[in-house]
Formats: sequence, structure tokens, C-alpha cells
Amino acid sequence: MIGVAALGVGVFVALVVGRIAGVDVRISRRPRPGRSRRMRAWLVQAGSSMSPGQFVAGSSGCGVVALVVVGALTGSAAVAFVPALAVASIPAAVLGKRRRERLAQVRQAWPDGLRDITTSIAAGASITQAIEHLAIHGPEPLRLAFARFPALARVLGPAAALEVIREELADPTTDRVVEVLVLAHERGGAIVRVVLDDLARATTRDVRLAEEIATEGLEMRINARSVVVIPWAVLVLLCIRPGPFRDFYASGRGVVVLVIGAAMSAVGLVVVRGLGRVPGEPRVFGGADRS
Repeated sequence: MIGVAALGVGVFVALVVGRIAGVDVRISRRPRPGRSRRMRAWLVQAGSSMSPGQFVAGSSGCGVVALVVVGALTGSAAVAFVPALAVASIPAAVLGKRRRERLAQVRQAWPDGLRDITTSIAAGASITQAIEHLAIHGPEPLRLAFARFPALARVLGPAAALEVIREELADPTTDRVVEVLVLAHERGGAIVRVVLDDLARATTRDVRLAEEIATEGLEMRINARSVVVIPWAVLVLLCIRPGPFRDFYASGRGVVVLVIGAAMSAVGLVVVRGLGRVPGEPRVFGGADRS
């Protein structure tokens, strides 16, 4: 039973990581390079140096350990299965949250970053020099994002370097800014400063709106997740000591109840996630952005 549950934990982790990273996980003989590349990009955006294989293995290991520990406490692998899945999904949830925060920090820094670029251009710098100045003296999130730009620009050229950074960030706001910077580098002209000023004002409005939406939905997300977690935590506490609860959930009827409860929890999570999800801005100059 524990072996089957451990296999289920591993499959669940692969599905969760693939869903968060925007990758369709399928069972096939031939590996798909694009899938691994997108998952690796997701990990890099979250600030993790792990490979996709290491991350899936580590998350699965956490789930298996939780399965063994909770199973030993409750005397039932069936009771431990859902808590083990929850523990296995924690690394994906933590890195997903960190990724969203890092990208949000980049979006929030763009208005100041665009003003920094505009000031450099007004002082007589070229677009390339202005971006290099941003990579050294700009807002911290943009300094980190553009740290490789000077080296990439020398090897690939400024336009190609900007495109590399754009794909690494995979953010709709950054897509718009980078596209304007590429056009400014290729075309130039006095209108560049006007376009950058307009883009800075529009980006500021977008950032404020996104912050308001996130704040309004925070309490609902917390309540929805608590409703799912609390019953399973109570179940584990009830089954820790020998007694009628442990005996029932160790029986065949108890396993049926647990399966039905797990299915209802999964459906509830899907419904709540769908109702509470704020549609993100689609990427026009890149792949689909799935947060």
C-alpha cells in the first residue's frame, strides 16, 4: 500500500510542477526538450539553481517521508496519502510564490527603470549605454534581471541580448518594455523619450491595478485553502491514538470514505482555483505566460 501511495505522490508532484510551470506532463518514450527547458526556466525565474529532475526528486522524497511518518502515527497509509501529497506540493507552491513575487518586483520596478533610461538618454547616452547604466545603478530587481546584459550585448548585440533577457523573465510587462527598447535601438530618433515616458505612465497604472486586485483576493484565497486543509489535519489528529477512528479508517469502508473525501477536496481546489484566478495578461512577444 505504501509503495502504491509513494508512486501516487511522485506522479502528483510531476503533475503539480508541470502545471505551475505551464508544461503538459505526458507519459511518452521520447523526452521532449521543450518541456524540460520550460520547467528549467520556471525554476530559474523562481531563483532556484536545481534542475527539473532534482526538484521533482526532492519534492517526491518529501512526500514519501511524510507518507511514512504520518502512516506510522496513524497506522493507515490511506489516511497519510493526502497529507503526503500536501507536503510534496509545498516546494512547488513555495517556488511558485517566490517566482510570482520576483516577477511582480520586476514589474513594479519598471516605471522607475524607464525613467532612469529616459534620464540617461536625455544626458546624451545611447540606448545601449542607458540599459547598461540601468543594469548597474537601476532598481534592484532590474539590476538582477539585467546583470548579464553588458556581457550578452558584447557577444550577441544589444537587440539579441534584450530578447534573451525577455525570454528569461517571460513577463508581459517586460515584453512590452523590451520591444520598445529594441525598436528604439534600431530606429532611434527624438521620439524615443516621448514613447518611454508614455510607457512609464502606462506601466505605473498597470502596477497599481495589479496590486489592488491581489490585495482584494488575498483573504478569499486564505479562507479557501484553510477549508481544505483543516479537515485533513483534524483527521490525522483523530487517528494518532488507537480507538474507533483509527479502526474505522483502517477498514475497507474507511478507505472508501477517504477516497471520496480526497476526490471532493481535489474538485473543491480546482473549483476554488478557477473562481479565484485572475486572468493574467497574455504574452504577445513570447510563449504563453502561466503563473
